[in-house]
Amino acid sequence: MSNPIEAQIIEAEEQLRLAMFDSDVKVLEKLLAPELIFTNHLGQVLGKQDDLAAHQSGKFKIEALTPSDRHIQVLENVAIVTVKVHLIGSYDGSGFDNYLRFTRIWTLSSSNTWQIVAAHSSVVM
Repeated sequence: MSNPIEAQIIEAEEQLRLAMFDSDVKVLEKLLAPELIFTNHLGQVLGKQDDLAAHQSGKFKIEALTPSDRHIQVLENVAIVTVKVHLIGSYDGSGFDNYLRFTRIWTLSSSNTWQIVAAHSSVVM
């Protein structure tokens, strides 16, 4: 049985998955901390506005986003998540079908909501 914080993180991860799938910028705005640092699988370092802009522009289209092999480590007001994701879709007209491993660091914000402050993704072979 997961502890209450772990259950909150599982719920936040599902909100994130659905928001990414639907390019729901309003939900992503709430889940991503203003100071977000995201290093993607191409080695690019992106911020919150970069991530939101990719969804808002319509360039990033997700057809499938299937998580597996998730691990969560809770340390007081910080949670570290690593999850394998099968991601199918397109970016700016170019299709992709990748397995990625994401590491996300969630922190409890001043408004008592969980937000991602840092993330990293890499291709899984």
